[in-house]
Amino acid sequence: MAAAIDDLLLRAGLAGLVLVGAVACVTVRVALRPVEAVRRLTASVTDPRERVTVPATAHEITALATAINTTLRRLDHAAAQQRRFVADAAHELRSPLTTLLTSLEVALAYPERTDWSATVTTAARQTRRLQGLAEDLLLLARLDTRAPTADPEPVDLSTLTSELTEHHPLAARKVKPTLESTGPAYVRGTRDELERLLRNLLDNAARHAAHRIQVTVRSEDDQVVVTVHDDGPGVPAEDAERIFERFVRLDDARSRDQGGTGLGLAIARDLAQRHGGTLTLAPRALGACFELRLPQAPAPDPDADAG
Repeated sequence: MAAAIDDLLLRAGLAGLVLVGAVACVTVRVALRPVEAVRRLTASVTDPRERVTVPATAHEITALATAINTTLRRLDHAAAQQRRFVADAAHELRSPLTTLLTSLEVALAYPERTDWSATVTTAARQTRRLQGLAEDLLLLARLDTRAPTADPEPVDLSTLTSELTEHHPLAARKVKPTLESTGPAYVRGTRDELERLLRNLLDNAARHAAHRIQVTVRSEDDQVVVTVHDDGPGVPAEDAERIFERFVRLDDARSRDQGGTGLGLAIARDLAQRHGGTLTLAPRALGACFELRLPQAPAPDPDADAG
């Protein structure tokens, strides 16, 4: 009798386990059905402008679909920026190429009436413009990869700025730059990149200054602050951020005719951020004043260098 009861209980237990397992399997499948739907929709996405349907189910599944849509939105924004950048680059390259080709074709068609000196001067000017644009585009492509700064070293921005202002070709426009410095101001980074950053700011000031460029270098708390102030037409407050976008020129006073590629300030800001700093347009009543802030670094130990 006891054996029969044990056998019955065993059979009932096994049947119960099978039933519980079946119910659990069905329940899990039903619960994961929205996840499978999200998975199928995500797998079918071929354009970042598409979105997956957010199911009105459990909070976790809704959060998953929302996170996927947020990722797609970021990818869509990045793709749109890339398309706009390529279109702008193509436009910028087309202009000097068209001018160069037209001047050469006219010269070849009418060689006896061509002022060859003027033609060669125009060709050289447009070629230099193409060269500068190509170099800027290559630098931006390298910066976009976010590769780490190679071999950072202590750099005295006071000395570097002094060298650049002293040898910068500002005299050609009869602009007299003045430099004020409170002494050595060390930051840590790549000298070539920091030199390019400062040169871009000076180039921008030189193109737009009327008579004066004021450059200051000072240490403030744990930062090194560099300002480049020109007395040119200035920048409207509403465009204080827009001028750091690529290929942006605000007006005739800040145009490609002045020799800029529209990439100088964008490169300068990228380089500042690459060195852990910021580059902003400081409010001024007259002209434009760009303020660079970089983390201050300790001065190198001369004894260590000697050893």
